[in-house]
Amino acid sequence: MKIFLRNVHLYLALAAGLVIMLSCATGAIMVFEDELDHIVNSKRYEVTPGNERLPLEALLKKLKQHNIPKAKLSSVKVFTDPKRSVEFAMVLSEKKGMGPQQGKEAVKGNEKKAKGGGKPGLFVYINPYTGQVLDVYNKRESFFFKVEMLHRFLLGGQNSIGKTIIGLSTLSFLIITLTGIVLWWPKNKKILLQRLKFKTDGSFKRLNHDLHIVTGFYTSVFLLVIILTGLVMAFNWVNEGIFTLTGSSMESPEPPSSVYQPGRKAISMAQAIQMIDLKAVEFYNIRTPKDSLGTYAVNVLPKGSMEHKSETYFVDQYSGAVIGQLKFTDKNLGQRIRSYIKPIHTGELFGMPTKIINFILALVTFSFPITGVIMWINRTKKRKAV
Repeated sequence: MKIFLRNVHLYLALAAGLVIMLSCATGAIMVFEDELDHIVNSKRYEVTPGNERLPLEALLKKLKQHNIPKAKLSSVKVFTDPKRSVEFAMVLSEKKGMGPQQGKEAVKGNEKKAKGGGKPGLFVYINPYTGQVLDVYNKRESFFFKVEMLHRFLLGGQNSIGKTIIGLSTLSFLIITLTGIVLWWPKNKKILLQRLKFKTDGSFKRLNHDLHIVTGFYTSVFLLVIILTGLVMAFNWVNEGIFTLTGSSMESPEPPSSVYQPGRKAISMAQAIQMIDLKAVEFYNIRTPKDSLGTYAVNVLPKGSMEHKSETYFVDQYSGAVIGQLKFTDKNLGQRIRSYIKPIHTGELFGMPTKIINFILALVTFSFPITGVIMWINRTKKRKAV
C-alpha cells in the first residue's frame, strides 16, 4: 500500500510541482501587500492633520473638478484616523475588454478595446483637510494585481484554463499532503523520534531528507488549512459545499428599497450618514444608490473588529432614515463560515502574527518540490547502483 501511496505522492508532485511553487512564491509576495503598498506609496495614504476636515460635499466637489473622463462615483471610504486620506472608488464605463490597458486609456479619455472583460476601477485619494488630490490609482495596473492574477488564474480570467490549472494543482496538493502524512507515519518510537527532529551533523543527503520529511510534518496541519481554503475559492462546487453542509442559503438578504418620491432629489452622502453613530469605527464606506429605489449602503467597521465582521446600514435616499441593518451575526452559518475563508487563506485573520505564519509557510512549502525531487533522484541513483 505504501508503494502505491508513494507513487501517487511522487507523480502528482512531479505534475503539479511547478504550479505549486508558483502559487507559494506569489502567495508569499501578497502576504504583506498592504504593508508594502503603504510604505512605497505613503503619500497616497498619509496626510498631515489640519485644524478642521473639509465637509464631504467639498471633497466631492474637488473630485468633480479633477475631471476623470467616463468615470462614475461608486463609493467613498472615510477613515477615523486623522492621518488617513479619503478614498473615492470610481467605476469606468464598461467596454469589452479587461483591464489594465483599458483603465489606462479611460483615464486619458481615450478608451480602447483590450483583451478580457470586466469593469476596471479607479481609486482617487484626497487630502481631507486641503482637498488636494493626492493620487489617481488604477489597481489593475499595479504590480500586486498582476501577482494576484498570476496566483489565482495564471494571468487568465475567471473562466480561463489558468484558473482550472490552479484549481487542479491545488487539489493535487491536497492529495500530496495527505499521502505525505501517511508516508511519514512511523512504525515505532525510534523512527518517530528520528522523524521529529533534524540531524544537524548529517550529510547533505540527510539534511535534504529532513527538510522534506520533518518540516513537512510540522507544517502539514497549516498546509491543509491553506489548501482547503484555496479550494473553496478555486471551485464553485467546494464553495457550494459549505452551504450544503450547513443547510444555509448562498443568497444574501435583499436590501430594503427607498420609498420613491417623485420630484424630490436624493439626499447627499453627508446627509446619508447623519443618522449613524460613527464614533467608535475604524472606517465607514458609503455606496451610492444604484437606481431610484436603491439605498445608500453605509458599511462600517467597529474598532477592534476583523474586517469581515463589518456592519452595513441602509439609508433611504430621499428621507435619510435608516431603514435596514445587516450585522455579521445576522448572516446564516454558511455565510459566516464563508466570510472567514479569505482572511484565513491570506493570513489577515489575526493580523501580523498570522501573516508572518503564512509568509514562512509559503517559503517552506516552496522548497518541498525541490527537496522532493532531490530525494527522488537519490533513490533512482541508489536503485541503478544496485
